[in-house]
Amino acid sequence: MSKIRPAKVATVDEVKAKVDSTTTALVTEYRGLTVAEISSIRRQLRTLGADYKVFKNTLVRRAVSGTSAEPLTPFLEGPTAIAFVDGDISAVAKALRDFAKASPKLILKGGVLDGKALGPKDITALAELPSRDVLLAQIAGALAAPLRTMAGLLKAVPQNFAYGLSALLDSKGGPVAAAAVETDEPAAETPAGVEEAADAASDDAATPVAEAEADAPVAEAEAHSEAPESVASEPAE
Repeated sequence: MSKIRPAKVATVDEVKAKVDSTTTALVTEYRGLTVAEISSIRRQLRTLGADYKVFKNTLVRRAVSGTSAEPLTPFLEGPTAIAFVDGDISAVAKALRDFAKASPKLILKGGVLDGKALGPKDITALAELPSRDVLLAQIAGALAAPLRTMAGLLKAVPQNFAYGLSALLDSKGGPVAAAAVETDEPAAETPAGVEEAADAASDDAATPVAEAEADAPVAEAEAHSEAPESVASEPAE
């Protein structure tokens, strides 16, 4: 008994340490699998950041009691091997799913993720998710898209401002008229009264000239008609 008890305590301490280091674990039943098959699963899961190991159910129950991994308790029945995940949960779930497809003797029973219990369907759903690297790339792309859009908008602002300013100047009659409008100085305009006076003055100036030109032939004709009469009236010497 004295030799067995320290071993049990060591196992409980080991499970507690794993629970403290990660909040994610997947439980499988390995009934019928060979030692070689279990070792193969363990090696592959280790590359994905998971520690896959066979534990005694009673010791695991004692270790997870009162911890975030306590939801594992209902799955601790039969020959049990647990994968404590410290890496990409979706990659580990996918690897276990693929092993279960290749060897139906491996059964996905359930697990725990951040204190919440996972059923077999949940593990399958996790296996369908993209890997962590792919998700990070998608997030980075989603974040970069608005930044690229903002950069394009910032680049377009000076151009649009220039086009708008040019259109505004054209609508105001050009830069000079626009400048007058900007400074509240109206463009020089001829008052209506001044225009009428100028027109009247031009008419008055043109009338005497026209009348003089019209009277000139009449005066000349009268001069010619009067000349013979004056000559005829003079007495002959």
